[in-house]
Amino acid sequence: MPEFTLNDLAQRFNLTLAGAGTQAKDAASPSSADGSIAIQGVGSLAHAQAGQISHLSSHRYLDLLDGCNASALLIRAEDRHRWPGPALVCSNPYLAYAQVTQLFSRIPSLAPGQHPSAVIDPSCEVHPTARIGPGVVLGANCVVAADAAIYANASLGDDCRVGEASRIMPSAVLYADVHIGARCVVHSGAILGADGFGYTPNELGHMVEIAQLGGVRIGDDVSIGAATTIDRGALDNTEISEGVKIDNQVQIGHNSYIGAHSLICGCVGIVGSSRIGKHCVLAGGVGVGGDGPVEICDGVILTATTLVTQSITQPGVYSGGVLHAPASKWKRNAIRFQNLDALARRVSKLEKRTP
Repeated sequence: MPEFTLNDLAQRFNLTLAGAGTQAKDAASPSSADGSIAIQGVGSLAHAQAGQISHLSSHRYLDLLDGCNASALLIRAEDRHRWPGPALVCSNPYLAYAQVTQLFSRIPSLAPGQHPSAVIDPSCEVHPTARIGPGVVLGANCVVAADAAIYANASLGDDCRVGEASRIMPSAVLYADVHIGARCVVHSGAILGADGFGYTPNELGHMVEIAQLGGVRIGDDVSIGAATTIDRGALDNTEISEGVKIDNQVQIGHNSYIGAHSLICGCVGIVGSSRIGKHCVLAGGVGVGGDGPVEICDGVILTATTLVTQSITQPGVYSGGVLHAPASKWKRNAIRFQNLDALARRVSKLEKRTP
């Protein structure tokens, strides 16, 4: 089990160590803080135990401080008087919490080298420090960089690249011509580079497949959730820029582009050729797609289940879901909604008749 002292954490993350006081208003100065206190994990305010550190990131949780058993707290300077125990003071406790959690992350172990059951094409370039797990398949001309890890039963098609220190988790699948940047993680069950949904009818109305000839390009520091699918491009590549975080069960269509450091939450569906800007947030269940390609500018937040059918050109928060209601009431309202245009026309005529 990893263990770090408060001094270790303070120095590593540039935090200010503050000691315990018998009363909140008399909290000890940093010089009297006991930096040797050992931290062996992270816990919530409600359930943290001795040896763990917790965090106060919102005043909504102030009532949990009285019963908190954590050995130390990550807290803002203005809230320091509320906690009599040892603390690491910082401007953004939630960010500090995120950084500390990484020290205790449970990354599955993988033995060094290449497992004897792995099937690796002779044309592949696998760095000596890369780890290749049991049952892994690497197609022709794959490149696996230093410190990369490919876990059990993952499969990479021809011409794939996995960047330095990236992890491909068990049973993930990369079709041919998928390039992954450095320090990425592709979680189990994700499928990158499957054919996009491209068809056109012939004279008999039968669907003729459009060959998907592009690839997938993933930037550095990208996380791709379990069971997420990212289609290959029809001609150009599908692109996911650096720092993007994608949740589980997301569908990203062919030739789409996701800008740097955007967040795509669970069950989002993005149709082909969509363009999402930088620093956007697509909350759970958002749908993006219309009659033509949809473009969303930088800095847009879409709340849960919003449906976007037209481009958005101004940053901001957008919503477009229909609020839930008892089923019988919702059905009556849905029927009336179909008559909304006719009702609006009647109201307009009545307004014109009114002196």
